[in-house]
Amino acid sequence: MSGHSKWSSIKHKKGAADAKRGKLFSKLSRALIVAAREGGGDPSANLALQNAIEKARSYSMPKDNIERAIAKGSGAGADADAFESIVYEGYGPNGVAVLVEALTDNRNRTASEGRHVFAKNDGNLGTSGAVAWLFERRGVVLVGGDGVDEDELTLAAAEGGADDIAPEGSSFQVLCAPEALGAVRAAIEAAGMTVESAEVTMLPKTTVEVEDESSAKKILRLMDALEENDDVQDVYANFDIPERVLEAVAS
Repeated sequence: MSGHSKWSSIKHKKGAADAKRGKLFSKLSRALIVAAREGGGDPSANLALQNAIEKARSYSMPKDNIERAIAKGSGAGADADAFESIVYEGYGPNGVAVLVEALTDNRNRTASEGRHVFAKNDGNLGTSGAVAWLFERRGVVLVGGDGVDEDELTLAAAEGGADDIAPEGSSFQVLCAPEALGAVRAAIEAAGMTVESAEVTMLPKTTVEVEDESSAKKILRLMDALEENDDVQDVYANFDIPERVLEAVAS
């Protein structure tokens, strides 16, 4: 497992812990509301909503919460109208590229807070287009590897429309086009395999290797600080920290 994939796994576990405190559910609800507002409440005709639902399911968000958020976004409520999608781009320590997706009801506040977080953690906020070209949007399904036959998983994933599959530690990572995420997840679950998470993410095309613990700590501190912001939905970066270093820092 690469250091970057390992970080994604750690981030997901952290997100599950956040969900217990309700903070993550609030962010997921916001994404559902905005997706429903912008594309309608029918997931079959709204890819953004499909993907928001898949992500919410990955963090065990209750079905009632999901449906309530969609209904709120589908109506003419102020909750949906208040938010707009914004993407911020910047650089962290060691020249690591950072992409931040936010949903905010106050663009100036979010930009100011983001700029402060970057500056405080040895980074800087860049201009639009500065680092976005270094990432590509992909659907990623993590499948628990316990008792799973790789050939059977490959067949099931391919039937759902997956492009690639690779071992990721004790799990398997299945890649697909964003629009195929729901079908791939359904095909894998229909084959009796356990899906650990399913979401659309931004994968780096190239990575920056970070070998020393000091730099790794600075980078992960920046990631945590950005993710703690209530307006921030997702943070992506192109660092690759060796697993041994990542585990030492994470512990």
